[in-house]
Amino acid sequence: MDSLEVPEHLCYHCLLDIPKHSNFSVLIDGISRAMCCPGCSAVAQTIIDSGLHNYYRHRTDNSASQSLDLQSLVPEELALYNSDKVQGSFVNSSADGLKEATLVIEGITCAACIWLLEHHLQKQPGVQSFSVNMSNHRAQISWQPGEIQLSEILTKIYQIGYRGHPYRPDIEEQLLAREQKRAMLRLGVAGVGMMQVLALAIALYAGDFQGIATGTEQWLRWSSFIICTPIILYAALPFFSAAYRDLKTRHLSMDVPVSIAIGGAFVASAWATISQSGEIYFDSVSMFTFFLLFGRYLEMQARHRTGRAGNALQNLLPQAAIKLMQDDQGDSIEQLISAAELEVGDRILVKPGQLIPADATIDSGFSSIDESALTGEYMPQQRSVGEAVVGGTLNVENPIQLTVTHVGSQTQLSAIVRLLERAASEKPKMAKLADKVANYFVACVLLAAIVVSISWYFIDPGKAFWITLSVLVVTCPCALSLATPTALTTATGNLRQRGLLITRGHVLENLAQCTDIVFDKTGTLTQGNLCIEKTIAADPQSALQIAAALEANSEHPIAQAFRFYLQRSADNIAVTLGEGIEGFVQGKLYRIGKPDFSAQLLGKELVYSMPEQDGHWLLLCDESQIIGWFLIGDSLRPDSKFCVDTLKQLGINVHMLTGDSSCSAPLIAAELGIERVCAGASPEKKSQYIQTLQHQGAKVLMIGDGINDLPVLAGTQTSIAMGSASDLAKTHADAVLTSGELAVIAQAVLLAKKTNKVIRQNIGWAFGYNMTALPLAAFGLIPPYAAAIGMSLSSLLVVTNALRLGKNIIDKQRRNP
Repeated sequence: MDSLEVPEHLCYHCLLDIPKHSNFSVLIDGISRAMCCPGCSAVAQTIIDSGLHNYYRHRTDNSASQSLDLQSLVPEELALYNSDKVQGSFVNSSADGLKEATLVIEGITCAACIWLLEHHLQKQPGVQSFSVNMSNHRAQISWQPGEIQLSEILTKIYQIGYRGHPYRPDIEEQLLAREQKRAMLRLGVAGVGMMQVLALAIALYAGDFQGIATGTEQWLRWSSFIICTPIILYAALPFFSAAYRDLKTRHLSMDVPVSIAIGGAFVASAWATISQSGEIYFDSVSMFTFFLLFGRYLEMQARHRTGRAGNALQNLLPQAAIKLMQDDQGDSIEQLISAAELEVGDRILVKPGQLIPADATIDSGFSSIDESALTGEYMPQQRSVGEAVVGGTLNVENPIQLTVTHVGSQTQLSAIVRLLERAASEKPKMAKLADKVANYFVACVLLAAIVVSISWYFIDPGKAFWITLSVLVVTCPCALSLATPTALTTATGNLRQRGLLITRGHVLENLAQCTDIVFDKTGTLTQGNLCIEKTIAADPQSALQIAAALEANSEHPIAQAFRFYLQRSADNIAVTLGEGIEGFVQGKLYRIGKPDFSAQLLGKELVYSMPEQDGHWLLLCDESQIIGWFLIGDSLRPDSKFCVDTLKQLGINVHMLTGDSSCSAPLIAAELGIERVCAGASPEKKSQYIQTLQHQGAKVLMIGDGINDLPVLAGTQTSIAMGSASDLAKTHADAVLTSGELAVIAQAVLLAKKTNKVIRQNIGWAFGYNMTALPLAAFGLIPPYAAAIGMSLSSLLVVTNALRLGKNIIDKQRRNP
């Protein structure tokens, strides 16, 4: 028996909640134990197969939790990640023999943590690259398996105080929920405590000016001490834990000076309360803790939003699949299995309306495949025997039998995920510089405080501690840290009211320097919905009604263009895949579809002439004559032309980059005056196109809406998703055009230039204030409370200057370009 009782609703291996409809299990000590996912199932099975039964028999609450002792963990669990069976679900092997994986790193608090992790891991023999994305705490790693094992890499991460584990969407969802719950609780404790301590502090400050009884003053001091204690011991615990971890690894992050300032002020205030001498700063301690936690909570929310988007991308694949098997008599039977159990070579059945569970080729049948979830294009593609289909796409019309060709990390969907993760992990120069500066800045702050403390210890020991606190408060770069985000927040609020939602702080800075803007076509420059642009017929209304009757029961997007004209019914409908539809309307046989297909109904060779206007034309005819022609297209957005013309007037190069390979792409580009066009582009080709521009020195803005745009949106210096885009595209873009008005983009460029000017003013003031106040505090001319007031006034000036961006700058710029 094991010493840990595991409830039935928890995974027997990782002790996290088991998702609904999960049916994974492993036989352990003769008992079937429930697992939450294929990863845990594979790890548990490997543990049993390796003869490590004692792992489950003797584990305790602590050993089963995420705080396992490193020495006991390495041989029994981390070593299991070296198994090919375990690695199959998250490790990809490249052509040059390297292995690649995505890890989630727990314990990261600031840019200095990123710097430490990357430098420590990149020095290990066999590790080719290791890059951490600050926004979602995921690491992209590639290594040479002949020189280092994955378990050794995970051990190196543990040794410097962090925890790494393979990225699995289902497990990460539960971890994100737990992290958010803990953060909310800490923030609530700090917030409630801060309000109470501030109320008591107001009474103490009033007593300093008007007088206060000694007993009342001591009661207020002790009350503040008691209320502030849980703030320190619980709410501020992450700061102290991170600082302790950093000091053990001889590494400095912002948690070190923050912990010194908060802890030092609390200890000094506690001593002043107990000894009934000196000043107390419980109000400052509670405020510092609350606002620091609030800032990190906002950062965590943004990180969770990005993480959940990546999880949703993985969840495009269905949970179940219909596997075709043979019974004892050799007859084919259908068996519903988990999609995670599919292997290369399995034969599966996909019915109309079902998602394809893995990359495969068609063995039997033909159908239209809706690939819009991956390509962003609205037209389903016809697929027949021998052709390949992609996992995550939708079978539209007919049942098809497939043979699986790729599963797990080898599917095309996984390749898109890797492109996305790789693009997100590539850091601009400013981000790399910030990682380096973070380390040295903290060291300079601590060095200055130490020098001041030692100097005043010899000058006047009684003042040394309080003057050192003043220095720590003054060097806290509040105004400097507010200089950029406050201006960006005000400007983004202005743009949000006009329909452009900015989700990344670097957008406005990059927009001001933008030299090239790249548009996707479908859903960006166009409306993204098929419509009937033109009808040529003797009786247009009757022709539209007949066509609508024929298309009424079709799920093809073209059929949706006729839905407004449906007034009649059709019988004996027959669909010819990729060609068109025929049927009887009021007893008369009609055909609609490609011209060659429809003309065959006439029963004789007919020489017909296509309409002069280029485009996608459908022909409707009966058995004796042509009834009408329909031009099907995707209409332009009303302000597309205005937007392109305005951007060109600003000296910006405009490009069109689309996956559509039809003749409509060059036609739309010509209509809008776009000279740079790349049509029929795959996600990889789109990324290469953008990278080429950026390597040539261009500052690129990408605007798109499809999931196929995700890698290029993430890899572009700045990206905007349309309001009608998929949730995934919106989440991975730097901004979302919620109004759908492309003219707002040109307006945003104008506001961005003004924002950069305000940011430079704010940084200049904040830096000047710190350089002036630091020596004054070091000479004892600024007490701690004055340092706090000065810091607040400096921050207020920065905020006031930034608020000017909330005025109607855009309208003024439009009137006076």
